[in-house]
Amino acid sequence: MISYTLLAGIAVILVFVFGVAVMKSGLISRPQFWISLAIVTLFQLLTNGYLTSQKIVTYNPEAITGTRIAYAPIEDLFFGFALVTLTMLIWEWVGPSSKKAK
Repeated sequence: MISYTLLAGIAVILVFVFGVAVMKSGLISRPQFWISLAIVTLFQLLTNGYLTSQKIVTYNPEAITGTRIAYAPIEDLFFGFALVTLTMLIWEWVGPSSKKAK
């Protein structure tokens, strides 16, 4: 069985490699990226914290590290980072501003 922790780590690494090596994007070096990620993370913690504290969503303790922030496993933040970063990378690639640069 692949652990949630391993999957979250793989997701972060794949998105990072995709952004830096494949797209050659400077996205993660921009302050706007980190501000956007902080805003998303705040709402992710609020939502995820509520869902896990109310036992609406539960996790197999054998599949996670056990480290939690606002009731949510740290792995959820890794997946959130990967999802938001991949979305921003794709937007940068196909969004309106990319057509102007070409």
